[in-house]
Amino acid sequence: MKGTKAKKKTTSVWMILPLYFFTLVFVAGPLIYMVALSFAQPGSGTSVEWNLTLENYRKILDPVYLQTFRESFQLALTSTVIICLVGYPFGYFMAKMSDTWKKRAMLLLMLPFWINSLIRLYGWIIILQNKGVLNYILKGLGIIDKPLKILYSYPAIVVGMVYVLLPFMILSVYSSAEKLDWSLVEAARDLGAGKIKAFWTVSFKLTLPGLLSGVILTFIPSMGLFFIADILGGNKIVLVGSLIQEQMTRGNNWPFAAALAVVLMILTSLMIGLYRKITNVKELEGIG
Repeated sequence: MKGTKAKKKTTSVWMILPLYFFTLVFVAGPLIYMVALSFAQPGSGTSVEWNLTLENYRKILDPVYLQTFRESFQLALTSTVIICLVGYPFGYFMAKMSDTWKKRAMLLLMLPFWINSLIRLYGWIIILQNKGVLNYILKGLGIIDKPLKILYSYPAIVVGMVYVLLPFMILSVYSSAEKLDWSLVEAARDLGAGKIKAFWTVSFKLTLPGLLSGVILTFIPSMGLFFIADILGGNKIVLVGSLIQEQMTRGNNWPFAAALAVVLMILTSLMIGLYRKITNVKELEGIG
């Protein structure tokens, strides 16, 4: 028996080793290199001088770069709020549908993922441009006299962010609402709670982890999806992702780009830590 257990343990170790190797080489290795690179100095061309310095992080405190973080945060917050307002009801009521309609709704959500995101964004250019579909419909209905200048503006970027990231919120809320024990809602109604009170005291609290995971999946990427700002915003708003790309391609300042990426990674880690803390508190409250 001992020999069989030892053999199984050895086999399991050899099966796990490729996963550890992959994580070390393709995840931990690049992250360690990025952190080390953030303390280096740019050399001639794309070369790097390994003279350790904090200058790259001091440079981030420059008002110009702080403004970039502020605008990125503002755009991410605006997009996330709209996504929550649209995505939560969609995912919640989708979980209450019959199995047939659930499959149909899921298919509609998955269809956009079969098309390249860049192609889909160029489709929005056709819709939002001065002679586009939206202005044509609004003029035809007599709502406007002159075409609305939506393309290459802040609202156009928000529309692009919401369009790209909305499915992640819907699926997160749906997966949480589908596991909801609806008998608890019925029990709250039997005890005299109205529809709204039963929703806020039972349904919303139990689906809050799905909403928070959706916020993580939408807020964090929206700070770095620079190609949406480039295509629909016309480079009028510079995001942190745009700044990192510019430093790597035009400025040839890879250490500063690495420092920006490290700061963005720290912000991401803080948000994930906050999410885990809130969900753990909710679980403890549920146990209590």
